[in-house]
This record gives sequence, structure tokens and C-alpha cells, in this order.
Amino acid sequence: MDTHDWLLFLHMLSAFALVGAEVLFTFLIFWLWRTDVPGEIARVSDISKLGSALGGIGAGGVLVFGVILAFEADSYAIWDAWIVFALILWFLFAEVGRRSGKAYDAAGARARALVAEGRSEPSAELGAMFRSSTALQLHLASLVIIVLFLLDMTFKPWA
Repeated sequence: MDTHDWLLFLHMLSAFALVGAEVLFTFLIFWLWRTDVPGEIARVSDISKLGSALGGIGAGGVLVFGVILAFEADSYAIWDAWIVFALILWFLFAEVGRRSGKAYDAAGARARALVAEGRSEPSAELGAMFRSSTALQLHLASLVIIVLFLLDMTFKPWA
């Protein structure tokens, strides 16, 4: 394997980590959608730390290895339209993911605070925080961006 093959492998591995994080977050959101019990939300929000790590490593790797690939490969350049589109999607995904994560992290922090206070009864406030339509819309937007990423990387439109 040459340098290009290794860069492509690491770029793809990063993409798998990023998609894996999105799948994990989606399962966690739908798993907790109907609960407002602080203990359950606090326990599962701890699992989301794995998703945050995977997402951060994946997003960083996709960007870094993708840019290096764009400069390293003779067959395409960083200013090719499909690469510029991917970079725009990456920055859009980063911001949408940050906002979505902030909303769900706030619900997890509130759940942990309620557990620390010894309150285990269902909390309407916590349920409302977790089922925020804005947070869900942001998460769904991040899923759409991921699909657009995959389509862009697979079919390379405008190449």
C-alpha cells in the first residue's frame, strides 16, 4: 500500500466513525424519546460521551485526511466543485451538530442534577428539554447532511 491508499483508508475509517456516532445519537434520542425519568436519561447521556468522542475523531479525521488527499492526488484538486461542496457540508455539519449536542447535553446535565438531588420521579421539565423540537430538527438536519456527504463522496458530482 502506498501513501494514497493509507490516506484513503484513514479518511474512510474516519467517515465510519462519524456515521457510527450519528447512528448512536439517533438510537439514544429515539430510545429516550418517551421518558422523562432522570435516572434513565442521566445513564444514557453518559453513553453519548462515546458518540461525542467518535464524532469528534471522525469529523476531524474526515477533514484532515480529505484535505491531504485533495492535495496528494493528481486526479483532483482542492478547488474541484465536489470537494468545495464537501467542505461546505463539513462546516455546516459541525455547526448543526454543535447546536444539537448543546441541547441534548443540557437535558443530560439537568437529569444528572436531578439524580444528584435524589429526585427520581418523572420530570415534565426534563421531558420537555429532551423532546425539544429544535434539538430534534437539528439532529435530523445532521443526518441529512451526512447523507449528502456520502452521496458527494460516492458519486463526485461536478468532477
